[in-house]
Amino acid sequence: MAKQAAPAAGERRAAAKIVFALGLVLFAQALLALCLVSAQQLLVPRNMPFGVTGPPSPVVAAVASQTGLDLAGYPSASAVTNAADRGELYGAYVSGGASDTLIVVPSKSFFAQTELEPAFLDAAHKLGRPVTVQTVKPLASTDPVGAVTSLLLLPLLIGGYLAAVLVYKAAHGVAAAPWRAAILIGYALVGALLTDLIAGLGIGAYSSSHFWPLLPCFWLVTSAVALSAAAMQALVGKMGTLLVAVLFIVIGGPPAGGLGTYLLPVYWRNIGVVLPPQSAVTLINHVLYFGGSDISTPLVVLFLYAAAGTAVIGWYGRIRPARAAARAAGATAPAAAAAPPPDRRRAVIGMLAALGICAVMQCLFATNYMSASHAPKATDLPFGVVGTSPVLPAAQKTISLKVTQYPNEAAAKTAIDEARIFGALVSSGTSNTLIVVPSMSDLAPLDLAVKFEEAAKATGQKVALQQYAPTPLAAKDPFGLVQGLMLVPLLIGGYMSSTLLMAATGRAAGRWRAAQLAGFAVVSGLVIDLIVCYWLQGFPSHKFWITWPICSLIVAVVAFVAAILQKLLGPVGTLVTVVVMILFGNPSSGGASGVPYLPAFWRDIGPYLPPRNGYILLHHTIYFDGHGTGQALTTLLVYLGVAAAVLIALDLRRPEAAVPVDATEAAAMSVPIGATP
Repeated sequence: MAKQAAPAAGERRAAAKIVFALGLVLFAQALLALCLVSAQQLLVPRNMPFGVTGPPSPVVAAVASQTGLDLAGYPSASAVTNAADRGELYGAYVSGGASDTLIVVPSKSFFAQTELEPAFLDAAHKLGRPVTVQTVKPLASTDPVGAVTSLLLLPLLIGGYLAAVLVYKAAHGVAAAPWRAAILIGYALVGALLTDLIAGLGIGAYSSSHFWPLLPCFWLVTSAVALSAAAMQALVGKMGTLLVAVLFIVIGGPPAGGLGTYLLPVYWRNIGVVLPPQSAVTLINHVLYFGGSDISTPLVVLFLYAAAGTAVIGWYGRIRPARAAARAAGATAPAAAAAPPPDRRRAVIGMLAALGICAVMQCLFATNYMSASHAPKATDLPFGVVGTSPVLPAAQKTISLKVTQYPNEAAAKTAIDEARIFGALVSSGTSNTLIVVPSMSDLAPLDLAVKFEEAAKATGQKVALQQYAPTPLAAKDPFGLVQGLMLVPLLIGGYMSSTLLMAATGRAAGRWRAAQLAGFAVVSGLVIDLIVCYWLQGFPSHKFWITWPICSLIVAVVAFVAAILQKLLGPVGTLVTVVVMILFGNPSSGGASGVPYLPAFWRDIGPYLPPRNGYILLHHTIYFDGHGTGQALTTLLVYLGVAAAVLIALDLRRPEAAVPVDATEAAAMSVPIGATP
């Protein structure tokens, strides 16, 4: 009886470990989805600092009654312009005289400008008040939508975090060794230099004149994250790395405010104030575009994190051990005397190898995400035309269009319904109507409107703007960002489930491995669908049931691919999965802006990787009734079928050795990768 009970107890313990591991993944995945989507799904002005000068204006009153502006009065036009020039305001309105002046500050927030400028111009037109637009601190041509700041944050956060994790692992869990702070600060300088070289001099995301001013900023950000992570490891052990991932990346990343801090929900903005990512974004943005003005607060926050981390590391690494040694100086300690000396050479080699891996990952994040997204520009944007107009050839001088002729407006709208074109120009005599599709792309409607308005002026024509979409964007997703935000936790949940299942069982294979991952995918897809659809109202509720299997399919594909790579390569398979799915797959997905806005390399590799196919399947199913999803669905099903067959064959035929990795370490390594701020 005892012999029979022992295997049964062992099986129960193994099952409990598996359930706990997958439950941990599900919790992390749900938390990431909740944070990402709730912070960024509805980017509108909220208590946004806005300057006014001159007599009270009905234009300002009309806009302020409908838009979340925090109005601040200034004594003169020069005073309010200087405040905008220092980065203190998102815009300003100068009233009085023959005409008014609207001041916009695109470097503060490109998306805030796209909200404020149309609102003020429309109100001024309705009230019969002439107004001119003055731009203060325009964005660089290499950063036309202000994406560079948030893209720089990603490698700096990941670099600092991974440095602490990998050095901790290389040192065999000794988190507070006396040399830890010096090593991390030294790596932070190397990582900052690499990021600066890649993003600035290599890719040209900002001018070379900003290389030296940004270098100490990058160094400080990476140091603050790395030292804080090491301090938490010293305080709570391996769980400290997971805690840092949750605080700094899962919770701290979404409210970083790369698109504009005052576009975030107020509670997220307040959370972000006390965490490094938002301070890092403010620091980088103000050094890059505002000459380093108004950076005292972010500097203080980041220095406090770095100083606190150094103090904790110093206490646990030097002061406390020294006091313990002094107390034991007069006592006999045979066990300590007999302890073998540490293998310093081996430790140094391990540290260098760990930091080398970290540097490679940081370089890949800086290179891939920056090169894919820093300067979105349409290439062969699918576009429909009805009739003929001189406006079209004039517009094509400034925007690359792949034009398809349609016999009438109904045919063009049918093409839009089927997700085949991003917009259309309908011309009849001297009448021109530009149809834009906000549910197809967040950037294309604005891009098309600006280019065709310029073309109309150049040709002496008039163009009326019409918004059209088969399924309008959800009220809480006005920019069509939700599907791109959903994709990140789905991808991460896929490889985390396989990684922690490997950690729980101690092996990268098992008889029921495929079934366990498939079951997790079903539950995971349901949880993400419930959170985004019903809790956050990120897309129409009648799409709930069709979205669930799509979410589960994405998770299952990534999980199966990760399981195969882990079976063949061991724990290194997780790293390879991250590289394929996150470092190459996610940037090539196209996201909310759309595939035509990707550079050629990223456009070309995307069709062969799951993230783009997953995004298209999600997005087109929700907003285009499944049109244009055949190729994406087929690709994902082929991935799933082939991966499942290979995984089952490997599990049945290939002998498996134990994998020396624990669940906490695997979770800490897996959670943050891809949680883009």
